[in-house]
Amino acid sequence: MAAFREAVVAWASGGSGDRARTLATRLPVRTAVLLEGPSDAAAVDALAERHGRDLAAEGICVLPMGGAMSIARFAALLGPDGLGLRLTGLCDEAERGFYERGLERAGVTGQEQEFYVCAADLEEELIRALGVPRVEELVREEGELRSLQTFQRQPAQQDRTAAQQLRRFLGTTSGRKIRYGRVLTEALPSARVPAPLESLLAAL
Repeated sequence: MAAFREAVVAWASGGSGDRARTLATRLPVRTAVLLEGPSDAAAVDALAERHGRDLAAEGICVLPMGGAMSIARFAALLGPDGLGLRLTGLCDEAERGFYERGLERAGVTGQEQEFYVCAADLEEELIRALGVPRVEELVREEGELRSLQTFQRQPAQQDRTAAQQLRRFLGTTSGRKIRYGRVLTEALPSARVPAPLESLLAAL
């Protein structure tokens, strides 16, 4: 499935789609979960593992696109006019329009559209679900509490709430959002999984 994902990304970047088509048939792939970035993918994979599911073995490709504005390109390649896969995914409220228009252009309209919307983004949903003290505890367990405290003392952070500071902190270093996408999801109590994430997994 990782090879299929790489082939699709290369195809969306202007390369040949031959390898993606071949792998889609061989695996076989039935569903593509279109996500804005790799931190979202880390959270989806972590929640699936908590439920004892192997999405790749089920024919489900979790595919970070590199931004919501790529949805039209990926949907065209993978949807009804492309590989014919079922399309679903997560997006932020601010990017809802990109998803709706992109899926419509790919021939997925109205009630056929299956995507789930986070308020600000998935990190904000996870922080709200866990609460600031628990997220700070997890940051400490990851050995980054001092870095967080230094960040919180910066003048630009003084007018932000603690939750907003945490959300900004997760995006300050390359790879941090991806790591915490998994860390925060694994720490969620079963009853506190954010609705968009829980609904997405339940629909797969």
